[in-house]
Amino acid sequence: MSRTVFCQYLQQEAEGLTFQLYPGELGERIYQNISSQAWSEWQKKQTMLINEKHLNMMAEQDRKFLEEKMVEFLFERKDIDVEGYTPPTSG
Repeated sequence: MSRTVFCQYLQQEAEGLTFQLYPGELGERIYQNISSQAWSEWQKKQTMLINEKHLNMMAEQDRKFLEEKMVEFLFERKDIDVEGYTPPTSG
């Protein structure tokens, strides 16, 4: 049986994550307050940020930047602008 949480990103009850995906206190906060759907949406943004900004996950500064954007996206519901990204056009 899946667990549900009140997702702070979606602002509604939704299926929660199956386990804590991020370490530490922030990871616990995500596990308790973010749905699997919201996490999936963040992962897409995260991938775009890493690719477009050429982030190096070995660099502490880049990891810190990404964590700040994650908090803004998931808990403050800010739209993350990915400079340089152009959505594909259909047609």
